[in-house]
Amino acid sequence: MKLSIKILLSIMMFLQFFIWGAWFVTMGTFLSQNLTATGAETAMAYSTQSWGAIIAPFIIGLIADRFFNAERILGVLHLAGGGLMLMMFRAESFDDFYPYVLGYMILYMPTLALVNSVSFYQMKDAAKEFSLIRVFGTVGWIIAGTLISYYFSWDSSSSVADGMLKNTFLMAAYASFALGAFSFFLPKTPPSSSADDKVSMRQILGLDALKLFNDKNYLIFFISSILLCIPLAFYYQNANPFLTEIGLSNPTGKMAWGQVSEVIFMLLLPYFLIRLGLKKTLLIGMLAWVLRYLLFAYGNADEKTAMLIVGILLHGICYDFFFVTGQIYTDAKAGPKIKSAAQGLITLATYGIGMLIGFWSAGKIYDAYTIEGVHQWKDIWLAPAGFAFLILVLFLLVFKNEKIEVNE
Repeated sequence: MKLSIKILLSIMMFLQFFIWGAWFVTMGTFLSQNLTATGAETAMAYSTQSWGAIIAPFIIGLIADRFFNAERILGVLHLAGGGLMLMMFRAESFDDFYPYVLGYMILYMPTLALVNSVSFYQMKDAAKEFSLIRVFGTVGWIIAGTLISYYFSWDSSSSVADGMLKNTFLMAAYASFALGAFSFFLPKTPPSSSADDKVSMRQILGLDALKLFNDKNYLIFFISSILLCIPLAFYYQNANPFLTEIGLSNPTGKMAWGQVSEVIFMLLLPYFLIRLGLKKTLLIGMLAWVLRYLLFAYGNADEKTAMLIVGILLHGICYDFFFVTGQIYTDAKAGPKIKSAAQGLITLATYGIGMLIGFWSAGKIYDAYTIEGVHQWKDIWLAPAGFAFLILVLFLLVFKNEKIEVNE
């Protein structure tokens, strides 16, 4: 790739994930503190990510891959998304807020695939070039959290009480408008197939990959991936409200350290896969989820702040060692013919079905352990810790180790 194209794609990735990180992390705090939302209502708001993930394949398969250039659809979706963000900024009740966040996530989730399509189309060696572009997305997420906490201080106790967190939606709206306009200057990425080509629901949903379930080992991994998304949802939905409520300073900025950890362990992952093998790497990822929630359950913002920080920094192991390793495992098992279908199916199952169940469960647990307006955070965090431990034990007993090819 030319340097000019690398710069364009890097800016695209930066803005794509800056937008998401600018509001998604703090939404739970905003809803509970400023719109007096219940745990169940907050779960509904976060579940829009899952509904977006379920609907996204239809937008990509029926429209983006057949009729229009990917960069143009990307631009239109982000311009429309910016408008919905403004409406979220102006919402004064949960009932007003929810339709806009649902519409927004239905528009946003397909853009995750579109930015990848635009990137891959320009690359000659995606295996070497993509990670260098994608890392700017993680940088964007980190910068968004850093601005919220350390520059604007919107997530401080006094600012939250004054309703300043609603400004995160305004910041995301401006960034969305910027990426929407910028997208029309990205390299042309034509449809991958003709409008006349027939496409089936089986292809769109990645159901061609169901043949992988004939392999008992992969089926066990697939089910475990869905189940582990339940504790994952607790982190997305409850971590920021928890850290803000107990008085940890700059909670959103500190949570961004988890993305720094993610980058570091992403680079180290091939080393661990080669040295430890597939099963041990996956088990370490599961164990990290158990430890993270135990640290949250017994930590505090005073003399045990270090426990909270370690819990945040475990994000790299939690996510990379299980979910990224799972993508690598899926790629190795599927082979070239159904590679895309397999990745699409596991994404639909985890971020769609798994997270949908997870957000619902997190909301139920949150409400169950809220007594007279006081959140019993220890009990809230012990629930996903126990569930993650149960998944770990079952996986340890029934999953057989396999060798997969890994390039250092």
